Amino acid sequence: QLQASGGGLVQAGGSMRLSCAASGRTWSSYAMGWFRQAPGKEREFVAGISWSGGVTYYGDSVKVRFTISRDNAKNTVYLNMNSLKPEDTAAYYCAAVTTTQPKRNPDEYVYWGQGTQVTVSS
Repeated sequence: QLQASGGGLVQAGGSMRLSCAASGRTWSSYAMGWFRQAPGKEREFVAGISWSGGVTYYGDSVKVRFTISRDNAKNTVYLNMNSLKPEDTAAYYCAAVTTTQPKRNPDEYVYWGQGTQVTVSS
């Protein structure tokens, strides 16, 4: 089970940290990802991290501004978001893929948490 939290309302230029707490299985052997979906748009890859944390991928629109990390001892994955823009407004989802390396395609992810809403005001 994956539980995302940390969303809310923030002004443009602000920062926010999302957390994804995992339970119920050995998540430390799985790569993890963050995706987002705005109303009327397709689900978009935001960031992915390998099982060890040594490999990270980012979507083009969030590179430099967002950082994904994980603490396997706490079974938690984080998404630090800086310099937030109104276009970052979306529901953010964490997901797990049963490979050691992250994937960009959401269809390859097997486990999904519920979304947490991030709203960036201008």
